[in-house]
Amino acid sequence: MQQKQLEVCAFNIQACIIAERAGAARVELCDNPIEGGTTPSYGVIKQVREKIGIDLFPIIRPRSGNYFYCKDEYNIIKHDAEACKILGCNGISVGTQNIHGEIDTEWLKRIVEWAWPLRVTCNRAFDGTPDPFKALEDIIACGCERVLTSGQLSAAPDAGILLGQLVKQAAGRISIMPGAGVKSNNLEKLIAESGAREYHSSARKAALNPLTYINTNVTDYGNVYIADEDEVRTMVAILKAN
Repeated sequence: MQQKQLEVCAFNIQACIIAERAGAARVELCDNPIEGGTTPSYGVIKQVREKIGIDLFPIIRPRSGNYFYCKDEYNIIKHDAEACKILGCNGISVGTQNIHGEIDTEWLKRIVEWAWPLRVTCNRAFDGTPDPFKALEDIIACGCERVLTSGQLSAAPDAGILLGQLVKQAAGRISIMPGAGVKSNNLEKLIAESGAREYHSSARKAALNPLTYINTNVTDYGNVYIADEDEVRTMVAILKAN
């Protein structure tokens, strides 16, 4: 039986290194955690690829918001997919929607072709579709390897029933990977309800600011989010045991 795996959503090189050290199978590399994740820079992808040996799937998302892109944005996606091939990534995470919120199958098929031989995860664009069962068949037909989904709710652990239905519908044709709100304290229940083989979590925490001087009158620095190594290790252990 295939070993259950954890993918860590990482927002910087530090989190990627932690993810590998703690036993994750794959990293989804993103920028802009507050915006739900956008495409990381060429330099970030290159440096991460040189530092980690586990699978690396950068998100290819030229902006935040919906996944209804214009032609210029699809050209950006194409260029970024080509860069990921050059840099030795294992795959990409990407999503598409048409004006009605459905998966834009024509564009997703093109992206899969652009990315080949890299594997393709359809990301949470899936969660914005009006009919998840139709969307799943559309994504399978486009040639994607997996679907990252919260079960069309804010947090995957609240959608275990739908996720289980999707796993049964997929029937091994594609991997259903629950993600969003997945933590060690809800993972076992989610495993039991969904029956999925892969799970996705950022396990994130705000890193301490190491500066010896901090101007507290300036509040727009934001935070650096890293993966909590103990939390990742705990989730990996739970997946191995179930």
